Parts: sequence; C-alpha cells; structure tokens
Amino acid sequence: MMPRWAARLWSTTTGRFGLIVVAVIVVTALVSLVWTPFDPQDSDVRNRWAVPSWPHLLGTDDTGRDILSLIMAGARTTVFVSIGAGLVATVGGIALAALGALTVRWVRETIAVLVDILIAFPVLIIAMMISAVWGGSLWVVIWAVGIGFGVNIARVTRPELRRVQQSDFVLAGRASGLTPGQSLMRHLLPNVAPVFIVQLSWSMAVAVLAEAGLSYLGFGASVVEPSWGILLADLQRYIGVHPLSVIWPGLAITITVLALNLLGDGLREATDPTLRHRAAEVHTPGVVA
Repeated sequence: MMPRWAARLWSTTTGRFGLIVVAVIVVTALVSLVWTPFDPQDSDVRNRWAVPSWPHLLGTDDTGRDILSLIMAGARTTVFVSIGAGLVATVGGIALAALGALTVRWVRETIAVLVDILIAFPVLIIAMMISAVWGGSLWVVIWAVGIGFGVNIARVTRPELRRVQQSDFVLAGRASGLTPGQSLMRHLLPNVAPVFIVQLSWSMAVAVLAEAGLSYLGFGASVVEPSWGILLADLQRYIGVHPLSVIWPGLAITITVLALNLLGDGLREATDPTLRHRAAEVHTPGVVA
C-alpha cells in the first residue's frame, strides 16, 4: 500500500510533475547505459545538421552525431552529479547542524562562525577555485556543490534542531535513556525533514546547473564524457544558422532543474503537517453571520 506521504505527494500537481519528470530522467540515464539510438560519439559527416526526422528524432550536430543519443547519454552525467552532490550536502549539512545545535557552547559558536564564513562563497566560485588546483572534473562539481549547499543545509537546519530539541517528547526521550545520537535519529531529524528536503532538492537542482555551466566553461566534465553543458557549448556557436539544435540541451537542463525544485516543494507539502493544517484552515469556509 502506498505510504501516506507518497499519496499526498502524488495528489499535488507540482509534486506529481516533479516526480514524473525526475523518474523519466533517471530511467533515461539507466537505459542509456545499455542502449541509445546511435553511438553518442559516432560521427556521420554525410548526415551533419540533419533536421529532426526519422531516424534522428532531434536531428544531428555539426559532425553528424545524433543529438537524442547525446542527450540520453548526458542524462547519466546529470543523475550522477545531482545524486553525488546531494549525498555530500546531506552528510556535511547534517553533521554541521548537529555539531552546531547539540554540542557544548564553544563548539556551537565555532560552527556558527565557520558556517557564516563558508556561506559567503558562491558555489560556482568554490568549484572554479577547486578546478584551478585539481583540474576540471565531475568530482570537482560534486564536492563544490556538496560543500556549498551542505553549509546552506546546516544554516537552515541548525535553528530547527535547537527548537525541536526543547520539545517535550525529546526531553521525555532523554529521560527514558536515549543517547544524543538516538535522539537525533528518532526525534530530531524526522521533525526537521521538511526544511531539509527543500534545501536538498535545491542543492541537486543547482548541481545540475553547476555541472552544465562549468562544463560549458571547461571546468566540469571532460570532452570525452557526455554532458549537456558540453553539448550546449558545442552547438551555441551555430545558433545563428541552426538555432533548433541548441534548444534540446537547454530544454533538458531547464526541465530537470524545474522538476527538482517542484519535487522538493511537493515533498515539503507532503511531509510537513503544519503546511497541511494551514491549507485546511484556508480551504475551510467561514461561518456566515
């Protein structure tokens, strides 16, 4: 049977749209591991700049490569980077938030200062700084976005943890013998999950944008790896004569980022009881005097 939060997520338009699009992208990435209409790196000069038709449904580029195959292969990179950055942001953000909320005063103050310093650096600047030292790669994007949004998650989650920490059920759990770690996992994190989920979805959406942008600038994926950013950089030189070809990678990036943001909003509505209570109050008709 479908869990209640999943049923509530599916009942919202934004959540349903985000879930369907993200699922399609993940399935496309998995399918591209074993099959694409053409080899993404196979050039066919005789069919260069073919218009969208059978068998090249989205046309071809300047070397005759099938654009649909390139976009399917690029979905692998997008899914890999977004999941990797999300995991790094999750682990780093929860660790910083827990240290900044549940430890002794001097540790909490040190973490608060560290978060304030790190949050001043934009994610893309961090990625470029790391790329300048270790060279451009997908791992640079993952760590840069993960660290950048891990700090954002810590900043937003820390005060929520401190608020929930003073709740009666948390104090009762401590009185019953729960360790700080058990209290964190059983009581604190589930109650700050709605706030955390939105920040996590934003971090994954920014990871998609960062990978595309850095690959476009030459700091992200290497030229031998499929990437929507690299494809966009290759095709934008011909936008004046073949504008349709540039639309497809740009559209893929836009829809993916939009879907991740809408999915995060839908998950928040599905998991946050306060939002549901407010929505019920708004839709409850008042008594006419």
